[in-house]
Amino acid sequence: MNTDQILAEIREANLSYLMLAQSLIRADREQALYRLGVSEDSAAMIAMLTPAQMMKVASGNTLLCRFRMDDDLVWGLLTNHGKGAANDTTSRLHASILMAGRHQEAA
Repeated sequence: MNTDQILAEIREANLSYLMLAQSLIRADREQALYRLGVSEDSAAMIAMLTPAQMMKVASGNTLLCRFRMDDDLVWGLLTNHGKGAANDTTSRLHASILMAGRHQEAA
């Protein structure tokens, strides 16, 4: 993949993310704040973006979204290779609880 292809993929990911974020925010603001990991101010700005503004913001060369699982514990819980289905459900629940706590700390 060359640089132009990577930049095109970033722009496409950004636009998809903005469209999803705006849809989530408009449907259920509290859930969107948690699921997206954004502040109330950011959510308000995203909700008000026009399609032209979304295209302009998305056209940058930097990803707008980021991974919130930034430690080994959460990654281990989410990937949980080779474990049973019941344990997988418990691990994902534990990871969600950890990430929810981090969202509250950031807010």
